[in-house]
Amino acid sequence: MKKLLFILAIVLLSGCGVGNYTVSSGRANQGALSFTSAKATDISVYVDDDSYSIQSVKDKAYKTDRKIKQTAANTIFLSPGTHTVKVIMGDEEVFSKQLLISASEHRIIEL
Repeated sequence: MKKLLFILAIVLLSGCGVGNYTVSSGRANQGALSFTSAKATDISVYVDDDSYSIQSVKDKAYKTDRKIKQTAANTIFLSPGTHTVKVIMGDEEVFSKQLLISASEHRIIEL
């Protein structure tokens, strides 16, 4: 009888697994670009072979170290690495440079 109860207990308890799960932590594997100017302006940004139409963030001189809220309207998310960035405001090219973007870096470019 004890043997039967022991086997029954093993069979019942073996089906009570906690399951598998994955915990992921750390920083995102992408960088971000945002642009500031004297007033919020629509700009065209060309990164490598891709083009984006976004809006610059109004630059506030009294908040030199402020954090810019990253939104789809003002931020471009990129994979880490070297990228060629060109910015056109109206009909004028205002910025052109090759940038190294690190993972989880938020680079703010003043136009």
